[in-house]
Amino acid sequence: KNLTSPNEFKIPIICVGNIYLGGTGKTPVCIEIANELKNRGKNPVIVKKYYKTHEDEHKLIKNKLGSLIINKNRTIAIRSAEKKDFNIVILDDGFQDHKIKKDLSIICFNSKQLIGNGLLLPVGPLRESLSSIKRSKIIIINGKKNKEFEENIFKISKNIQIYYSEYLLKDISKFKDKNIFAFAGIGNPSNFFDLLTKYNLNVCKTRSFPDHYKFKKKEVDDMVKEADEKDLQLVTTEKDFYRIKDFGYNKIEYLEINLVIEKKNKLIDNIISNI
Repeated sequence: KNLTSPNEFKIPIICVGNIYLGGTGKTPVCIEIANELKNRGKNPVIVKKYYKTHEDEHKLIKNKLGSLIINKNRTIAIRSAEKKDFNIVILDDGFQDHKIKKDLSIICFNSKQLIGNGLLLPVGPLRESLSSIKRSKIIIINGKKNKEFEENIFKISKNIQIYYSEYLLKDISKFKDKNIFAFAGIGNPSNFFDLLTKYNLNVCKTRSFPDHYKFKKKEVDDMVKEADEKDLQLVTTEKDFYRIKDFGYNKIEYLEINLVIEKKNKLIDNIISNI
């Protein structure tokens, strides 16, 4: 356990984290909360620990929000946010970083994976046990409602508020009559493929890559060639698209996904009252 006392800051820190390894949609939640706080006259900034492989996410955040500070050390990143005129920090990931005193922690889950087999790494997908949600006040579950899981959460902490969110696809009309070859290198690519199928898009082929995958030009060339031969439309996520954009393909499309949080105004009220 952490023996040193955590660093404290002059501005409120909202941490959006998870206990399941990857693929719970923290970044879209951060962007949505930041934009909503902006609408209420706040000046939020998203802070992320710098990982070279996460540049796709940095581009995505800058594109959707503009305000992003990254550093290999989260404390230094927050200190630089304090020096600027930001008045709220949204920490994208960092629930397990005990060096930072958070004013509010929000935990993200995906309803398809939830806590997997419930075991900790390396035998399971959890960074820490479900009981660690005691340190949070808000849980956002992406996907279907799950009463049993809610009951398990309330057994651990009666004071947690649970919200649900879902992804909506934008501009799908142009893909309606196409045969699709979908590929993705995100936390859980199957969630992306399922979303396409949910929208009745004709997904003929899928290919999964690891999260934050650095595509080689030859791999993408091969997919373009196969799509050409079989008359398929190549489709990927916006995040993946940022990683292959520089290859200059005009045959690959990305689907813009919007995160919709149910009872969003109540959530933002709840966040503001906790900081």
